[in-house]
Amino acid sequence: MERVEYGSDAVTICARSRVAEATCRACGVRSGRVHSRYVRRLSDGVLGRRPVVIALTVRQFVCLDSQCTTRTFVEQVDGLSEPNRRRTTPLLAMLGAGGLGVGGRAGARLAAILGIKVDRTMLLRLVRALPEPATTPAPAVLGVDDFALRRVILS
Repeated sequence: MERVEYGSDAVTICARSRVAEATCRACGVRSGRVHSRYVRRLSDGVLGRRPVVIALTVRQFVCLDSQCTTRTFVEQVDGLSEPNRRRTTPLLAMLGAGGLGVGGRAGARLAAILGIKVDRTMLLRLVRALPEPATTPAPAVLGVDDFALRRVILS
């Protein structure tokens, strides 16, 4: 983290990675040859009713493998950024949990109260992207309880 800027509409955290090399996601070869730099603006949570934006300076590296189809690749900060995402990984997890708990439209209203701008369809996409819960095998024998305190007569 380099500095924090408190604006009237947002809190901006300016940061950059300190690693010397990055790994190409296509071939797995590490490279330290920098092609260029640019700033990614990632939305994060809320601080004092103001949205937090992380201005992350990332480097674009040249892949050193001549057989690799990817000529350049961008470094990713583990636990913070993913390729082609505008929101941080923790914010996506939080929004996915909120969407799973209350649904799309109600989750969008709750996020708006918290100061996070998100659409209901985005929440539903995040819920659909969650991994399937572990299933238990079906029981081999199923018992039926025939005891009842009150008998209901259906006519």
